[in-house]
Amino acid sequence: MTLPNRVVLPAMVTRLSGEDGLVNDDIRARYVRFAKGETGLLVVEAMAVHDAKSGPLLRISSDAFKEGLTDLAVRCHDAGPGKVVPQIIHFLKIARSGWRQTIDMLSLEEIDGIVAAYAAAALRARECGFDGVELHMAHAYTLSSFLSRLNPRRDAYGGTLENRLRLPLRVVAAVRSAVGGDFPVGVRFVGDEFIKNGYTTVDSTLIAVRLAQAGVDWISLSAGGKFEDARHVPGEPLYPYTGYSGDRCMPGSQYPDGANLFIPEAVRAALRAAGLEVPVIAAGKIASLAMAEGVIREGKGDLVGMARALLADPDIPKKWRRGEEDRVVRCLYGNVCKALDESFRRVDCTLWPKKSGQAPESSDTTPPTWPAEGAALRAEYTQGRVLLQWRKAEDPEGLYGYQVFRAQGGAPLAHYASVRAGTARFEDVRVLEGHSYRYALRPYDLAGNRGAFSDTASIAVG
Repeated sequence: MTLPNRVVLPAMVTRLSGEDGLVNDDIRARYVRFAKGETGLLVVEAMAVHDAKSGPLLRISSDAFKEGLTDLAVRCHDAGPGKVVPQIIHFLKIARSGWRQTIDMLSLEEIDGIVAAYAAAALRARECGFDGVELHMAHAYTLSSFLSRLNPRRDAYGGTLENRLRLPLRVVAAVRSAVGGDFPVGVRFVGDEFIKNGYTTVDSTLIAVRLAQAGVDWISLSAGGKFEDARHVPGEPLYPYTGYSGDRCMPGSQYPDGANLFIPEAVRAALRAAGLEVPVIAAGKIASLAMAEGVIREGKGDLVGMARALLADPDIPKKWRRGEEDRVVRCLYGNVCKALDESFRRVDCTLWPKKSGQAPESSDTTPPTWPAEGAALRAEYTQGRVLLQWRKAEDPEGLYGYQVFRAQGGAPLAHYASVRAGTARFEDVRVLEGHSYRYALRPYDLAGNRGAFSDTASIAVG
C-alpha cells in the first residue's frame, strides 16, 4: 500500500451512526470531507466485529453491513487520493449500574469466537473494497485488556507477557489467513496505559516487536483510555476516557504539544533494533507542520497521526502540500469533542459554524479585516490573569476565529492560543508577577485566510 503523504487520520468516535450500525448520510459526509482534504491514510472509526448492543456504532459483523461499507469506500476513494481502512473492534458488556464484564469471565469457547469474528470482519473489509484493515487493540476494549498488566486471567491467556499476547497474536494470524498476504493489516494499541500498575514502554516495545514479527504491516500507537480509572456517572455506562488515562489519550491544552511522542519514539527504536522495518504511526497532540516534520526527521515515527487537528481542519494535508501552513485552522485542544463523546452526543468540532455538521469548505481568498478604527486590543491584569479584549474582525463569508500571539520580555511574538470567532476576549492564566508580556491577534476566516496582525498590547504583571 503506497500513500500519497504521511498524514494519518486515526480512528475517531463520531457518534453519527444509528444503533443499527449501518452507514448513513452523516457518516458518508464526514468521511468524504476528510478524504477531500487529501489525508494519506484515513482510518474509519471503530466498527464492531460482533453483534453485542453498544449504542451508535458502525458494524461489520455480518454481510448485512457490506452494501453501506462498500459505498463508503467508493465515495472516499472518489473524493481524494488517500487510502481508506476500517478499524475493527471487539468489546465486552457494560451496564449503567457501573458493572462491566471483564476478560476473566470469558470462556475458552468465547475466546475462540472472538478470533473467528475478527477474521470474518477483516475478510468483509477486503470484500467491501477497503485498502486494508486495522485491528483495535487499544484502550479499554477486549484485546487491549488481554495485553494489559492488569489482565486478571490465571490460564494461558494471562500472567506473563507471552500469555497476555496469546489472543492478540491468534487474532493477527487468523486475520492474515482470512485476507491473504497481499492485504495490509495494521494494529493500534496503547504504548502506555497511564494507570497504576499498568504497562509502559518497557512492555509496549516488546509487544510491538512481537506483533511485527507476527506480520502486521503497520503499528499505530495511542495511550491510556482505560476503565480502571474511569469516573462513573450514576445512570450512565462507564466510559474509559473520563480519568487521567483518558486525559493522556487525548492531551488537552494543559499538556505540551507532542505530549505522547516519547511512546512512538521508544517503540520505533525497539523495532529497528530488532531489524524490523514496520512503519510506526506517531500521535499525541501533533499541532503543526514543523512538529510533524520533526517527528519524521528525528525518527519518532514514520507517519503522523492527527485526529482532533484534522477534525478542526480536514484540509491540513492539502494546505501543507500547497505550502499554506499559515492557512491551517488550528485545533484549540479544548477537548469539547472529547466532552461530547463522554456525554454520548454527536461529536462535532466547536470551531465549525453552528449546526453545519461538518468542517466548512471554502475557496475564498479574501482575508478578514479589522474595523476602520482597528482592533483596539487592550490588556488588563486582574486576579492573577491577563484579560485581553478587542473589537471583532469582519469577513464577508464568515469569520472562523483568532490566533493569539504572545511574547514574554523582549522575545518575539509566537502563536500562543486560538479562540473562536464568537468571542472578543481571552484570559491568559499562565502569567507570573514580575514579568512583562506583549500580545497581538490575527483573525482567520472559514478558508483559513489570515488577516493582518492587530496592534499590540503590553502589560507588566505585578
